[in-house]
Amino acid sequence: MAIAASLAACNSADNATDVADVDKNVYLCDTSTMTQSDDLRIYQIMVESFVNGDDSIGHGTGYGTSHHKGDLQGIIDSLDYIESLGMNAIWLTPIFDSMPIEGQDHWADRLDATGYFTSNYFAIDPRFGTMEQAKELVEKAHEKGLYVFFDGVFGHHKGNVVPSPEGRLPVGENNPVSYPESLEFYQEVATYWIKELKIDGWRLDQAYQVPTDAWASIRASVDEASKSVTYVNSEGETVNPLGYMVAEIWNNENYINETGYGKEGEPALCSAFDFPVRYRLVETFAVNENSIGSKGGKWLDEGMNLHSLYPSHAKPNLMLGNHDLVRFGDLIQRGNIASPDEPEYWARHKAALSFLAAYSGPITLYYGEEIGDEVEGFSQKVWSDCAIQGLCDDHVARSSAKIEGLTGTINSNQWNLKQYVSELMTIRAAHPALSRGERTNIIANDSVYVDHKQADEEALLYMVSTTTNPESISISAEDIASEGQLVDLLSGKAYEMVGGEYQINLSPFEAKFLKIAKPSARGLTKAVAVASTSLMGEGFMAQCDNPVVESAGPIEKTLYVVGDFVDAGWKHKPNRAYNYVGDNTYQAVVEEKAGAFRMQYASADWKPQFTADGLELTPGKVATLKYGGYGKDTAVTLPEAGKYVWSLKFSDSGNPEQLMVSKCP
Repeated sequence: MAIAASLAACNSADNATDVADVDKNVYLCDTSTMTQSDDLRIYQIMVESFVNGDDSIGHGTGYGTSHHKGDLQGIIDSLDYIESLGMNAIWLTPIFDSMPIEGQDHWADRLDATGYFTSNYFAIDPRFGTMEQAKELVEKAHEKGLYVFFDGVFGHHKGNVVPSPEGRLPVGENNPVSYPESLEFYQEVATYWIKELKIDGWRLDQAYQVPTDAWASIRASVDEASKSVTYVNSEGETVNPLGYMVAEIWNNENYINETGYGKEGEPALCSAFDFPVRYRLVETFAVNENSIGSKGGKWLDEGMNLHSLYPSHAKPNLMLGNHDLVRFGDLIQRGNIASPDEPEYWARHKAALSFLAAYSGPITLYYGEEIGDEVEGFSQKVWSDCAIQGLCDDHVARSSAKIEGLTGTINSNQWNLKQYVSELMTIRAAHPALSRGERTNIIANDSVYVDHKQADEEALLYMVSTTTNPESISISAEDIASEGQLVDLLSGKAYEMVGGEYQINLSPFEAKFLKIAKPSARGLTKAVAVASTSLMGEGFMAQCDNPVVESAGPIEKTLYVVGDFVDAGWKHKPNRAYNYVGDNTYQAVVEEKAGAFRMQYASADWKPQFTADGLELTPGKVATLKYGGYGKDTAVTLPEAGKYVWSLKFSDSGNPEQLMVSKCP
């Protein structure tokens, strides 16, 4: 395909973002697509585990605890249910034909059921259904106001790939393929389904496998194909497919930039899942997969503030879970917090889901989250034969869908949560300040999180409790630029101003969405609070110029700062090796990017390894060092780029004592 011409189209009317740099060979993000994508409320479906609509087909095997008989007919039968939740899009895991190789084992059979190792990118897997059913699914979804996104695996394949209709094949190894040699093949894949079925875009599996310049070219092809076809939507309007693309890059903000978004002014992809905030979300209202939790509103605010690390074209998409993560209900139980027969289990679900509803940008709900689903009898990490049992953390959430009125009935707690989700999605659709609004944090502490959201003439407050205790919040009318009532969008209750303040009570984990009935003409003037704590510590451990000493220290092996840094990727890198500087102290001076990172301090063989007590480190502050282990990573946020010194201090006998990270002058 002649993509050079498409890339030059960055100064066309359809892509009128900012085309001052017409000399650059860049393809900017389509402003219309990006604006519409803010309103996306996506319902994710793992096809093989979702609903069995045709018992004559199905894989019958797979990873996870489901029936493994899910198919396209089951999704068609569920469209009314999905629409009733207030969702406006569906994302299907891959449905392309994964053809068995003669003599393949049961592990390969299970991978075939996932669809993530495809053989024929241009045919529907007959165990999922037919091309006719795929067309019916897309058409019926569009009639109900639902966008349809397919799952694009453009970096790896099964190996026995069938040539495209134009005779193309991917080039190089199976995993990953070679670029730019494979580019034209995957451009053909990406555009074929838009033209053939009029799908609205792609979720991009392991997007880091594809170079950023190739993503820009594929994105240009998708835009061009989307503008070449139309369909009639639920409002009777003739529209083009949306052309939305969202990347799966399971890492921190810096890595997502490097492998997904690209540089400021030179976008590769325009949207990626917000894995960093997802982890903060579950660590606040449950625990993460490694049982780390007990965070609060400040933790959420810090994560949202780190969106500033992204280029201006970036459109993060927030989710609570997906098919590779443990269900939120199981994470609540993994933290020994609450079980489904306790009210707190459901309150925590409502709190987490409310945060999605208040998020600026697209959001994604994994099937079952709307009813607080869990895998019964599973919560703790399974170490022995987890794949055989379907209980590994990376696939256990692929459980059979529980669709009210189709696959069974739901209990009163599930029904109540489902109704709450529907209400959340309804107010999100009706109030653009939630999905598109500029966010200003008003309160963020251990027990409460409050945001001001503004879009056009509408201003709202979103607040949520992050604690098991009732909270009474005083908010200054001046701080939120309000001159009248605050009206609860869920209950209709009005809060009056008394003495220039509003008094609002929150039950444990309760969320409120409050419309500012009369915004002040002067607008919001509250400045975002800047941390007064210096990034530079004091004393010997904070000094960046301590000379290396020749005498032996208490640790025999060389230790490294090992973490999710872009330049390291959990590898032991020489520039992150500690040197002994005396006084039982080891230091590594490293040039760091701004961002949030997770790490441990370990030898090349991970014996020994150390981490911070409490698993958090604040720049410039001494923390207690302890022995680490799997999943016991230290989290630290470096708000500024620059040179930092990482310090570890031990006893004479080699027992861990203290650690610090401090910015160098």
